[in-house]
Amino acid sequence: MGRLFHKPERFSMYRKSFAKEIDYLGYDSVAIVAIISLFVGAVVTIQTALNLDNPIIPAYYIAIATRESIILEFSPTMISLILAGKVGSNIASTLGTMRVSEQIEALDVMGINSPAYLILPKILASMIFNPILILLSMFLGILGGYIAGDLSGMITPPDYVLGLQLGFRPYYVAYSLSKTVVFAFLITSISAYYGFTVKGGAVEVGAASTKAVVTSSVAVIIANYIITQVVLGN
Repeated sequence: MGRLFHKPERFSMYRKSFAKEIDYLGYDSVAIVAIISLFVGAVVTIQTALNLDNPIIPAYYIAIATRESIILEFSPTMISLILAGKVGSNIASTLGTMRVSEQIEALDVMGINSPAYLILPKILASMIFNPILILLSMFLGILGGYIAGDLSGMITPPDYVLGLQLGFRPYYVAYSLSKTVVFAFLITSISAYYGFTVKGGAVEVGAASTKAVVTSSVAVIIANYIITQVVLGN
């Protein structure tokens, strides 16, 4: 981590690497985030409607519960866990393969700060692009709930829109995006550590990839509890 933030040898190299990581770690995750968010939002709405099936409770409470569930927990935390599996394993396996094939040693021989060149662009790309993915997830999750409520007849579109507007706190969105930045750092740095320090061959690379996913997922869950307790618990 100390070598990670040293002054770059050439900023142009880092800019190219950063742009590549944005595409590799960010854009490639849009499809899976979109599909999962759309259908989970629909499921959350249906399950909430079934649990609130009471004539005394206004229908718009279904939208309120869906909104809070998606913004506060599903999008920032569950999507981050999914990205820990997809992005984390990718980072660990890529760096691990470079380590066992001695590509990292070659960079060091050429005088390049290999941790900064290989890892820093990944961390920055994830910390910048993951909040965009989470915003997309929030939007599509709520949209999926809207579509499911309308198609199933459990909540009318006007009631759903009314519920989304009632008591909405923009602070919750900012809080969730702040969590996402922390999660992105944990996922990329932990996964990069396991990949960068791997020793052995292909078997060890696979083991390092598995350890990276498990450890980063646990770190995200623990960080989620700590952040929630500190920010919302007081």
